[in-house]
Amino acid sequence: MAPTRQRWLVLAVGLFAQTAASSLVYGMPFLVPALRDQEGLSLARAGLLVSAPIAGLLVSLIAWGALADRYGERVVMASGLVVAVVSSSVVGLADLGVRGSAVGLFVAGVGGASVNAASGRLVMGWFPRDQRGLAMGIRQTAQPLGVAIAAAALPTLAKDVGVSRSLLFPASLCALAAVLVVTLAADPARTPLDPTAAKPLSPYREPVLWRLHTASALLVLPQFAIAAFSVEYLVRRQDWPVAAAGGFVAVLQVCGAVGRIGTGVWSDRVGSRLRPMRQLAVASAAVMLVVAAGDQWSSWLAVAGLAVGAVVTVADNGLAFTATAEIAGSQWAGRALGIQNTAQNVVASAAPPLLGALVGASGYAVGFGAVALFPLAAIVVTPVAAEAHRLRAAEREPVGVSGPPARP
Repeated sequence: MAPTRQRWLVLAVGLFAQTAASSLVYGMPFLVPALRDQEGLSLARAGLLVSAPIAGLLVSLIAWGALADRYGERVVMASGLVVAVVSSSVVGLADLGVRGSAVGLFVAGVGGASVNAASGRLVMGWFPRDQRGLAMGIRQTAQPLGVAIAAAALPTLAKDVGVSRSLLFPASLCALAAVLVVTLAADPARTPLDPTAAKPLSPYREPVLWRLHTASALLVLPQFAIAAFSVEYLVRRQDWPVAAAGGFVAVLQVCGAVGRIGTGVWSDRVGSRLRPMRQLAVASAAVMLVVAAGDQWSSWLAVAGLAVGAVVTVADNGLAFTATAEIAGSQWAGRALGIQNTAQNVVASAAPPLLGALVGASGYAVGFGAVALFPLAAIVVTPVAAEAHRLRAAEREPVGVSGPPARP
């Protein structure tokens, strides 16, 4: 197979694997109504099951990234997917109770995290620099696609076959993904390191990656402010019907996924990930202020701000991941992507309850206005000036790992 065709095939496999894992890790919220109606669980106990796979993902991302740096992407992704399939199937087929199911889902999240950590590294290895923005933008559409699949399938399956057995659907997707990874997702070519050569120093000895992770985490706040509260805001404050609000937000999610691809192409053309990321931080701050002003004075302005914000606030995600891998260099990319993903997920988990408390105490105008402070801080923190210098340093480092080269 020609290298160009193969790299796009590898991207397609990585995209499917990430989508399958996302449908499992982030799909539990769509089973909450069935958990309460069919299983009689309290909201707190249902919440335990929702958080279990996400917790498993959070605690294992960096470790999976380190394994990908050492042993390659394919074996890490395939192994993790098998763990996710087995653990979620046990939850689906056995009567484990709430605590047992939570443990099983936690392990499934650990397995699913392998794809988060390694698929980005896989894409980075196969694509040249002038195509990585596009490729990573496409890869970053996997999470919303996985959530959309879970939203469409799991509630109906829970009604027809029961809550536990509905988990066999994302498990089957992960099983198919594991097969595709093993058969089609070859690791990018690597040059074995000279065992007598000094190991590359950690890129974290300099502040560039720390600043990048911090800026990216700050930009998660407006993203999840809009994602978590758009439907509630439209229904409670703008008097929209629930179905209309849900449909509107679903369309915006698709637009946001397309926007990630567009910003990836933009970064390829300008030869920088962090200049567009800083400009998007400016746009995110502006749009949150527009929503806050609209809530105070004009309902149509608030709705327009939410629509634009749903695209703008997610557009930087692929840029941050691409920049992280490029700046870290080939031998640190997996660990760096694990740290990047961990930081984002920690902030994403904390954002809804904290913002909810602020909105409950002070109203939406104050809440959305306060969120604008975070992208404003990201404008300052984003290490645009250091990007070119660190990239030149990374390019001088060896481009392989110890061990045999990947098979073609």
